[in-house]
Amino acid sequence: MTHGASLELTSPAVSLLATDVLLVEDDDGDALLVEELVIDSGEAITLKRAATLAEAVGSARGAQCALVDLGLPDATGLEAVTALRRAAPDLAVVVLTGLNDRQRGIEALAAGAQDYLVKGEVDGDSLSRAIRYAVERRRAEADARRLLLAEQRQAENDRLARGLLPTLHLDESDVAIATRYVPGGRDALVGGDFYDAVGCPDGSVRVVIGDVCGHGPDEAAIGVALRIAWRSLVVSGAEPADVLSGVDDILRMERREITTFATVCDLTFRPGGTSVRIRLHGHPPPLLLSSGVATWVSDARPAMPLGVFEHQVAPPFDLDLPGDWQLLVVTDGLYEGHADGGERLGMEALAQMVTELESHAAGPQDLLDRLFRQVIASNGGHLDDDAAVLWCGPRE
Repeated sequence: MTHGASLELTSPAVSLLATDVLLVEDDDGDALLVEELVIDSGEAITLKRAATLAEAVGSARGAQCALVDLGLPDATGLEAVTALRRAAPDLAVVVLTGLNDRQRGIEALAAGAQDYLVKGEVDGDSLSRAIRYAVERRRAEADARRLLLAEQRQAENDRLARGLLPTLHLDESDVAIATRYVPGGRDALVGGDFYDAVGCPDGSVRVVIGDVCGHGPDEAAIGVALRIAWRSLVVSGAEPADVLSGVDDILRMERREITTFATVCDLTFRPGGTSVRIRLHGHPPPLLLSSGVATWVSDARPAMPLGVFEHQVAPPFDLDLPGDWQLLVVTDGLYEGHADGGERLGMEALAQMVTELESHAAGPQDLLDRLFRQVIASNGGHLDDDAAVLWCGPRE
């Protein structure tokens, strides 16, 4: 077989699904022997030969397995194994050694080869079996590597999620909190939506929910930075307007694109939970649920989103809360999905949905779970954008 030639050696009795094998052998006699062994095996193998390492590197990406003689004119020792693994990371490698060079084969396994064969002790069946097993082992190694990377990615996303979505501790306050968050897209794990709540020494409760435009790890990282900035400023005792101004500063410093912005709804519940002061920056107003009916607090007027033009102070809006009050603060991903008819769900339809679900819900968390299930079902599947809801109500 001439250098660089490709010959499909098959048997009618076997599957026509061929294995592409690169034979790296400079000796014509040994190459002919391998060709005969392939024919004897009866397996569907497409064999291509390279006489030097340089030729092999150029052909490696088209092969599933390489049969490699370590005695090549342009490579010494295990250099051929290393070079082929570098040129084609998914390539299975089976080393061909001489009768007195078994130790070299063992060393090749340590260098990344999947198997080794001793020339003169190989027949057609053992050759085809070694090729088949080497390819499967290499696939298993690649799958294990992908699994490890996926686990590492999951761990990173978990760390981001903990930063975006903290565990809220308000046991001593007059306000109870429940939350629900679903990232946008089928494969997304985190997005740019964030929320937080802090009980203050004077008995008031501060709450925030925000939405960084876009969804993905970059937006999630910005969302973490904004949430921590908000919490740090609140804990330091800064006034609400100063807190939001500081969050705006952090956004401008942390974002990669000048067009990145964030919407925010900031709530201050006064001690006793009888009234709330609302500040909006481009964010939807809260949804007030009372007497079994959900309505948007439309009198709360928003300022510009954070990160857009020069920072504006959001005008505060004070809302007296009825005795049976519940507030749902949402990000727009929840109502920008589609309704059953193909149109956008919209804010009014979402309010009606909350009204209908509240009478059947066993509690706040059950209400949020039911709400997300219905919104996702109405959308026909996964939401395109991240969606978060923060429920606030009087502690019983």
